[in-house]
Amino acid sequence: MAKRSRSKTRTPASDAAEGAVGPRQPCPCGSGRRYKHCHGAADGGAQVYVARPFEGLPGERDIVALRELVPAASAPLTLKDHPDREVLLCTLLPGAAPAMVRDSGAIWLGLQVQHSFGDPARDLGAVLLKALDAEAGIVGLTDPPGPGPRLQDLVVSGGNGDGLDITVHDGFGFWIADVEEQTPEMEEALHQADHSAAPTARLGSVEAAYWTDVTTKEHLRWVLPEPEADAFDALARLHAAGRDQLVPDSRLVGMFRAHGLLVPVWDLPVGTGAAALEEPAAAFRKALDEALAVTEPLTPEERSARNGLANRQVTIR
Repeated sequence: MAKRSRSKTRTPASDAAEGAVGPRQPCPCGSGRRYKHCHGAADGGAQVYVARPFEGLPGERDIVALRELVPAASAPLTLKDHPDREVLLCTLLPGAAPAMVRDSGAIWLGLQVQHSFGDPARDLGAVLLKALDAEAGIVGLTDPPGPGPRLQDLVVSGGNGDGLDITVHDGFGFWIADVEEQTPEMEEALHQADHSAAPTARLGSVEAAYWTDVTTKEHLRWVLPEPEADAFDALARLHAAGRDQLVPDSRLVGMFRAHGLLVPVWDLPVGTGAAALEEPAAAFRKALDEALAVTEPLTPEERSARNGLANRQVTIR
């Protein structure tokens, strides 16, 4: 009797949805567990994973950057139902706290937290609602928040009435700027936090592009708004044409995906600085727009460039 074939019908990789996560791959939520044991669990024990959680928020790309790239920055928010309540969105709070209610009643929301409940925007919404009713101190979540308003549902705009009015700080001194009596413990925590913060600056000529100095080299990391496939094609066209260099001796070294958006990364020569990138970044944005407008299929050289860029891509969350 002939043996049965052990092979099973499988869905070709080309038919899989772009960005789909396999059951044995790491869960994109950042928990460190396999997808099938986390947000892909059959028992529904975790919340549904949201691939682009900050979509619809003013300054979505900057929020992604502040969550993933920028050590010390802040931006005021205006709330729908509490327009007079002071709310400050921060990259990081002391002890990586999700939120703090200050003695003044101001609410500080932290973006760089360890929640892995699937939807950071829902986490922020839940923490904000708790903070609105809390006394001065730390506010956070110990369990998944369940259904409810996301930050998009609670925010009218950034503090300037449009996008986010972002301040990139030299360090974390803003943590205790409103504290009259500063203890040695506060100063030690501030010193440790400042020591780990690489100098960072937000470019003014383009949106959501951040220069940073990591001592041995400098980087530009730029959160793009376009759909991933379109951005990849446009970057591949420019890469194949040798038009992806920002300044002499700079190099597009790869990119990563963060919260549903593509973030190309350039290595820059030490000593470049942020100011030297303003005009080149604006020129590159124009070239990228031109490449995005091209409708012809990629050439063999451009497809090769695209594959090379894809091989240097990682997913942050």
